[in-house]
Amino acid sequence: MDRRNFARTIASAALGAAALPSIPVLAAGDADVPFKLSVMLWTVFKTLPFEQRLEKIAEAGYHSVELVDEFKQWSDDDFRRANAKKRSLAITFDSTAGVWKGVADPAGRDAFLADLKNFFPVAAKLECPTIIVLSGNRVQGVSHETHHVACIEALKPAGDMAAKENVTLLLENIDQEENPEYYLTSVAEGFEIIRKVDNPHVKFLYDFYHEQISEGNLIEKLEKNIDQVGLVHIADVPGRHQPGTGEINYANIFRKLAELKYDRYAAMEFMPAGDAVAILRAAREQVGRDLTVH
Repeated sequence: MDRRNFARTIASAALGAAALPSIPVLAAGDADVPFKLSVMLWTVFKTLPFEQRLEKIAEAGYHSVELVDEFKQWSDDDFRRANAKKRSLAITFDSTAGVWKGVADPAGRDAFLADLKNFFPVAAKLECPTIIVLSGNRVQGVSHETHHVACIEALKPAGDMAAKENVTLLLENIDQEENPEYYLTSVAEGFEIIRKVDNPHVKFLYDFYHEQISEGNLIEKLEKNIDQVGLVHIADVPGRHQPGTGEINYANIFRKLAELKYDRYAAMEFMPAGDAVAILRAAREQVGRDLTVH
């Protein structure tokens, strides 16, 4: 399952060690780049075995990877091999999806919490500290306000559960063109939900690609809500390709992230239009160049 389809999926359900690359890696603590860079794995190298995909990510100069359900059929030995490989490449799994019940269905709270509880051991096997969660789709006949409240009332106990597991939950926005039935298309509303949940273990996944399609005005919302941001996702509009291929001014966004002292992850979640290793490397290097231009 890839990121383009997993929101639709919850709708249906509810209703060998390689040498480290010599390329310099941008990471937290670098003089010019206060935030860390990652790659959402569903977008690249889909035909290769998992360990080779990690090698390609390292070749492009990244040391963090985000997962969806690449691990769905893994045995315990598969988890051990994947973790050994990632450690050999100095890669971490910084975030993963895998909880497919949504939080917006007022009748679905118990199912969501059960799904989350069952997923905690998987996140632990991945040595992954953050879990992406979804609002799920709108329920016919249920008001917007009821959906809104349901999100808050599901995430409050979920946040308490996450705190006990030392995990952070990330609620994500998805645009209405990708999934016309998805509830949380508005970043502004997402931040309002996170504030009302009021738990440091529940943050917002600000996906710039989705929000540009939904409502735009990306930087102002980033400035007003930076403390609630746990992760940002990067792709250009239209086409979901690398920054610079569309209408989003990522140079300004990267500079704003640095100005706001954002120190968490910014994940490349684009489908490269060309050679994936070269384009991922160029995107990483461009962040550094953007941050040195004033």
